[in-house]
Parts: sequence; structure tokens; C-alpha cells
Amino acid sequence: MSHRGVGAGQRPVGARGVLEFAATAARARPATAAPQTHDGVTPRRYQRSLAFLAAGALAVPLLAGCGSDDEGSKPLAGQDIVPVARDAVAEGGTLKIAVDAVPETLNTFQADADAGTTRVAQAVLPSMFTIDATGKPVRNPDYLESAKVIETEPRQVVLYKLDQQAVWSDGREIGAADFAAQWRALSGKDSAYWTARNAGYDRIAQIERGANDLEVRVTFDRPYADWKSLFSPLYPKDVMGTPDAFNDGARRKLAVTAGPFRVDKVDTAKKDVVLTRNPRWWGRPAKLDEIDLHAVDREKRASALAAGTVDVADIDASEAERISIAGREKGTGLPLQGAGKTSAKKLRSWALTLGMDEEKLPDGPKKLRRSIAKWLEQQHELRDFEVRKSLEPAFTQLALNGSEGPLADERVRRAVARALDRKALAKLVLTPLGLPAVPVGSHVALSGQAAYTDGSGAVGDLDAHEAQALLADAGWVAGGPIKTGGKAAGAEDEKKKGDKGDESDGGHDGQYIVGEDDKAHDKDTRDHQKDHAHGAPGAYAPKGTAAPRGAGAPAGPLAKDGKALSLRFVLPSGPGSETLQTVADRISKMLDKVGIVTEIKKVSDDSYFKDHIASGQYDLALYSWPSSAFPATDARPIYAKPVVAADGSLNVEQNYTRVGTDQVDQLFDQALGTLDEDEADGLLRKADSRIWAAAGSLPLYQRPQIVGARKDLVNVGAFGFQTPVYQDMGFLKKGAKVSPSPSK
Repeated sequence: MSHRGVGAGQRPVGARGVLEFAATAARARPATAAPQTHDGVTPRRYQRSLAFLAAGALAVPLLAGCGSDDEGSKPLAGQDIVPVARDAVAEGGTLKIAVDAVPETLNTFQADADAGTTRVAQAVLPSMFTIDATGKPVRNPDYLESAKVIETEPRQVVLYKLDQQAVWSDGREIGAADFAAQWRALSGKDSAYWTARNAGYDRIAQIERGANDLEVRVTFDRPYADWKSLFSPLYPKDVMGTPDAFNDGARRKLAVTAGPFRVDKVDTAKKDVVLTRNPRWWGRPAKLDEIDLHAVDREKRASALAAGTVDVADIDASEAERISIAGREKGTGLPLQGAGKTSAKKLRSWALTLGMDEEKLPDGPKKLRRSIAKWLEQQHELRDFEVRKSLEPAFTQLALNGSEGPLADERVRRAVARALDRKALAKLVLTPLGLPAVPVGSHVALSGQAAYTDGSGAVGDLDAHEAQALLADAGWVAGGPIKTGGKAAGAEDEKKKGDKGDESDGGHDGQYIVGEDDKAHDKDTRDHQKDHAHGAPGAYAPKGTAAPRGAGAPAGPLAKDGKALSLRFVLPSGPGSETLQTVADRISKMLDKVGIVTEIKKVSDDSYFKDHIASGQYDLALYSWPSSAFPATDARPIYAKPVVAADGSLNVEQNYTRVGTDQVDQLFDQALGTLDEDEADGLLRKADSRIWAAAGSLPLYQRPQIVGARKDLVNVGAFGFQTPVYQDMGFLKKGAKVSPSPSK
């Protein structure tokens, strides 16, 4: 037996997450990020494959000609992490990172794994491959000397040659037994393992020791293009070896690890996960003594930074603005002593000029004065912080539920697509942040990744006249007769199938109609719509029908079979959802111009994904999906054609738009089965064109990645695609200099 002791080596691990929602994933991978709702937002990690599908049976000429191959040459925005060499990083210290919650499990392969789970795994467990700045998998030299396909006939065989120093924290060598235990646990053959996914592992035929203990030989029973996605992270056989150990053994502790850090404790009372240096780590030693993952609510991140509770945190645009303006004012302009000297009105006006949140301002001068004093104190502390920003490897999309109602007609979905000005929506979100405002052109990759090409030409550019023509072809007539008491075609019964309205606002208070006059949600306008008829004499529009439009717009609500064309637009209402609501309002105005009325319905975060998106109780919705380095594996269940299960239910996998085609499925399967990377990328581009053409999912913009961090923190911040290197993170050494970040 060869000996692999503790020695010198090198290298990383990485990713990041946001506000997350549970999602069931039959083929999901370890959770990094699922669909996300808020911007700061997504529903929960792909696991690695959670995502939405869009593809309908449709004849689309010249699909392969859409887009150009040079558009994905580089990421739209680079990293912003203040990169420095290791000799400029101080030895020691504790880095406190904000997370959304203390992880429910430390096993990334379980359904309730979240972004915190992923962070822990990246810092303490082996990953055979990490992700580079262009979203491409690269060999991790801390664990692998090499990994390559050595046979393709009669079956694909991958040979892993492990670093001779790679050992678990208990001193045992990392080897074939660990690979085999993980394969058996995740293969899907033993239902006693409560796994969230088996993608890729279900294609393995056997795992065996190679020529020596340093070699692991993996044989596949079917070709698997995304074999580099496997065994990242790799858990010890102690966790994967039995169902009991897998299901319960790694939920609150990881006794055996093999990364630059180890799990010291999970403290649910203090909302902390504490990671400390791993004394058996053979690679470049961690600069930090400790990393604390501390749970902080999204709306309290700026306050936590100011209080020193955390050193770095994902933040939203308003908190970024607070940090940016901190310290600019030389004086307050008003005395804070002597209550009664200044009126509440003047104090409130002054508070708003400072940038305070109007909705959170208390009444009365005394309370206002205390609130302002606290805010100014926090601003003083925030001078020690800066904003680091990039584009997250995730995109926000408009989902169109094609299972029923008007959107079941492909022509109506395509009309929605032709009515959207996606460039304007990208500018709305990204331009104020100083980030590139370029619409996302692919469902399967982002700019910078090899498979990226703008395939949006398959559905067509912005063209309101063409949108109206498609609607007319589908039978939706402007000013057509509407039956008395009739229901709008897209609006389901609010109480049907668990739809309980906005839990925070109460019943229908969270719902309003967006009409062409921009005031359709005001009470007077709703009353006008309710009490006045549009269209044929004697016919009465249902409550919620849009007000009459001006010149150049349809002469009344579009109608078909006596029902008005109205789509229910469901949104989350919790903290962090402001950007989505702004985008939804703009989309509604765009659709109104072609005669499509939208009913915006805000619901609680807890019910948004589970009760609306996953269950299909919506017409339109906004949420995000992470991009993947392995789209053939991870994007397929998002865009797979729903199938009827043996019990009669519809199996949608992660395709929550319920729009799919056999051809798209075949293209994904072909891409997954070829070992030629160029061929696979070409097949994925063809699949993307057909997904665009079906118009079930319309990518809008790449999500902003905004991080508040202490100014002296280095190798930390907005990572973009790239896996963070936890052992290089730390505080700048006194006297050391850094070059300005390229993004600043």
C-alpha cells in the first residue's frame, strides 16, 4: 500500500447562493442553487438540475440558423474579489460570512440542502473538478493528478489518478472505496437512500481499484458526456456507506472531511456553522484560522455589516447604495438633540434625503430622531465596507404556464414573447448597478460558456404588430363580445387548489389589474372597469378588464368565446422581491400595449414556489435558474416534455412551464451521450433554439451579484462563475498594496 501523508500541494473549491425555495428534484444534483425568486433571488439550487423548461411542438423553419457562435466568447462581467497573491494575505483571523439560514443538512445530495450546505461542502470536502471563470470544469490538482477517458469501446471508462497526499481527516487515504460508496448511494437502485438526485451516477456500471491504490477506474454502461460533474463533492464512505449514515449521519455534523477546513460545530442557537483549519490538509494551508457562516435575514444585512456581526454578505441594490454613500456627508444638517425642536415632517423629509426606507420610518419626532441617529451611526460603521459586484451565474426568466388557458396555445405564448422588450428589462435592472445590461440569449448557457449562442431569433424580435397578428390568428379579437358574468380566460378561481391569495396582505388585497392607463390597480379604475361595458352593447366586462386604450392600441379587451384575455401574474411579496415586482410592472405594461391584460397577484414567499409555481397555479411568473457547467445533465429536466405517470399524474420533472417537445428531449439525450465536446455544444444550441421557439420560458437578464465586504478583505467577493479558493481568503497584510479591481 502506498503511503500518502500530509504535505504540500495546492488549490480550491466554490459557489454561492441566495434566498431559496424547496423544490423536488427527481434527478437533481447536489444543491448549489435552485430556482430563485427574488432578485437577490431564485427557488433552490439546480440540485444541480432544478430548472424550468420551455419547448412546444411546433414547426419552426431555419432554427439552426439562429444566433451567432461568437457571442459567448467571454463573461459579460468579471470577478470582483480584490485578488492578491498569498504572500499579501495576513495569517490568521476569523471571516464571518452571512448565509440565509443554518443548513438543515450538511449532505448536499439531500432534498433540503441549500446554499449554506454547498458553502460548507466546498470548504471541507474533495471536489474532483471545480469551475473556472468561463464556467468550464477544470481538474482540481489538490485531489487529482489526472482524470481522463481511457476507453470508449465497448464501454466508456474514466481513470482517476489521485494525489498521493490526499487523505481524510482521520488519516485514511481517499480511494476507490469512497467513490464506490457514493455511486451505490446515488445510483437510484436502493430506495432506502433518501437522495435528491442520481443524474450521472445511474449510468455507472462499476467502480474498481486501478493498478494501485491511487487509481480509481469508473466504467459506464452508457456514454456520459458530463462525467466531470461526478464526485464533486466526494463524501467519505462513512457517510455514503449505509442508508442510515446517508439519511441522518451528516445532517448536523461531518466527522470526517478532506479540505482546507473542517466542520468544528453547528450551533443552531447562535445561528452559526463554524469551520476551522484542517490540521491534516496537505495543500496550501488556509490563511484564516476560522470561517463562521452566520444566518442573517436578507433585509438585515446592512445592519449586520455595520454591527460587525458579519464581514461579507450578499446584499440587494438598496443596501449597496447605503454602503456606497456611507461617509459622504460631512454633517447631518439637523441637530439630533432636543426633541421638539424639529417637526416630524421635517425630520421625515430629511430622513428620506439620507436614503432611509420610508416604510420603516416611525411616527413622531422622538422616535424619528432615534431612528435617524441609529441609521447615521450605522452609516459611520459602513465606511469600512465596499460593494463588490459582478453577474451571477444565473438568469431571471419569465415563465409561461402552457398547461391550460390561453397560454396552452403556442401562438399566444409567442405573442407574449414578441411583445417583450427584453433589452429594456435588462437595462431596468442592471444599468443602475453599473453592470452590462445585455439580455440573456440562451436557456442552456450564459455568455462566456462554450455552449452559449443567442438563440432568441427562433421566437423573433420585439414586434407589437406581429404579436397582435399572432393573437388574432389564435382567435383573440379586439373589442369582441364578453359574456355577462364571464370569467377572464386566464384567471383561475382564487381559492382553487390551495391558492389562498396573498397571506401577508390578506385575500385579494395582493391582487391588482395592470391596464394601459398605468392606474388599473387604483380603486377608481377598478370600479370603472367593473361598472362599464366594453365591446358589444349590453355585454359587460368581468371585473378586472382593462380600461379603454388610446390610439394605436386594441380597441378594447381581447376576447374569445365570450371571455376576456387576462393572465394571472404571480409574484412573491417578501423582502428582496422589489426588483421582481418592478420588472413585472414593466412587463405588464408591455403586454397591455398588444391587448393582453395581466392580473398581478402577490403571495407570501412560503407559498410562492410550492403552491403556485410547482403546482401550476399561475399564468405568468418570474424566477431564476442557475447556469450549469453541465447543461446536458442539468438543463434537460427543466425543459423535458412532461409525461403521464402510471398513476395518471403528470410528471413534469423540473419543467414548471409544462411546455416540452420530443425533439428537445432527443437533442439533450444526444448531447449527453457524445464525448465530443464541440458536437455536444452544437446539439445544445439546437435544443435551445427549439426551446425559444416554443416560448414557454423567456430568459430576460443575468442576475446581478452584489456583495458587501470589508475593505481589507481579499480574495473574497463577487466570484461570477468561478469556484472560490477558501484557503486563499483572508485579510490584507499590513503594508501590502492591491491593484484596483477591473470592475471598478
